Amino acid sequence: MNIFGLLWVLLVYSLWRSIPGNANTGGGWAFILGILAAAGHFFLESVIDPGGFQFSRWMSGFTIIVLPVLIPLLVYFLFSFFGFIKEGQNYAGFALAWIIPGAIFNAIRWSSFSDPILLILIPVLWTSIAIGVSFFIKLINPRNIILTILVSLGILAIPITSTSSYWAFFSHKTQNGTILLIISVIPMIVSVILPFFYKKYSY
Repeated sequence: MNIFGLLWVLLVYSLWRSIPGNANTGGGWAFILGILAAAGHFFLESVIDPGGFQFSRWMSGFTIIVLPVLIPLLVYFLFSFFGFIKEGQNYAGFALAWIIPGAIFNAIRWSSFSDPILLILIPVLWTSIAIGVSFFIKLINPRNIILTILVSLGILAIPITSTSSYWAFFSHKTQNGTILLIISVIPMIVSVILPFFYKKYSY
């Protein structure tokens, strides 16, 4: 479990960069900012009381799982908007590079607990949010209102299902946690498989 927590995000990032069309836009900046964000997130987490199994625990999960990924996605949007990043759209690559330092730091910090929720579930959810939300962002089309609404719901759903999966596993509701986990990772899996599918069958 310790090795999984230590290497999962790094391996997913390497896989993502190997997919055709995924240029490393802003990866250096993302890694540096990720180090600073990991330090800030550590202090933020230390002042939040997760409470028991109710809404406070869910909010604690949101802070641990969702915020570390949504922040780099927002930063990437701002970088693109102001022209700091110009080549292509690679929200997922930027977010994955950003969370690598935090993932390594937390894997070391959590290694003494030997808890699969901390060392396996949370890293998987981090990558699911980074790639899944990015997948939906690419589908946004202002000319198609219905598609944009559906995609926006997908962007909102992934953080909610991810946090709820964490909460369910923590509350020993394994079946619910597994269902929510599957829902959370489906967009990531589709986003990773589709480029290879199109490459194989393109003529």
